[in-house]
Amino acid sequence: MSTSPSITDLHVENVAFPPSVKPPGSTNTLFLGGAGVRGLDVGGKFIKFTAIGVYLEDKAVNCLAAKWKGKKAEELAESVEFFRDIVTGDFEKFVRVTMILPLTGQQYSEKVAENCVAIWKSLGIYTDAEEKAIEKFQEVFKDENFLPGSSILFTLSPGGSLTIGFSKDISVPEAGKTVIENKLLANSVLESIIGKNGVSPEAKQSLASRLSPLFNEGLN
Repeated sequence: MSTSPSITDLHVENVAFPPSVKPPGSTNTLFLGGAGVRGLDVGGKFIKFTAIGVYLEDKAVNCLAAKWKGKKAEELAESVEFFRDIVTGDFEKFVRVTMILPLTGQQYSEKVAENCVAIWKSLGIYTDAEEKAIEKFQEVFKDENFLPGSSILFTLSPGGSLTIGFSKDISVPEAGKTVIENKLLANSVLESIIGKNGVSPEAKQSLASRLSPLFNEGLN
């Protein structure tokens, strides 16, 4: 695994994200690309709901460096295309969403489903396959309740499968709870976090500042 000094753990609020992790349903160990909080402005006050960590397969560094090497963190943070390249890149990704405030599975999945469907419809790419994938996505969350400190785990394979897992704490189980074979849904889960209107600007900033030096030094 990488010995790069840039790959350290991160703490978001009181949530720790280790420098590397082996995601559910994967044989690879991924490194921590970045992490940040997801919050909403409620009545003029910023309320923090979840802490989000984004992990990437080692080969992501070379894949992305081909195009983004030499760019400063500030440039990367402002580039929609850069985050799009992370979302669509031909390497494994893992996302851990850890609760700061309690949330029901239904609340979480409905919001994600709503965002995905709205984007797909606007692009004219919402088909029966996506409708079925969204139904399966909501089904797996239906009976879940997430207390503070518990996590939702997403493993995104380059082939387009989305493995969904749950954890009562920050530990990561070996197997997920379900696998949905739909590349559009897998990409959209990550896009909703770090895309153009992503819910965690802090995670985007973190990815940009941690990946920028790696493009120049590489992973050892």
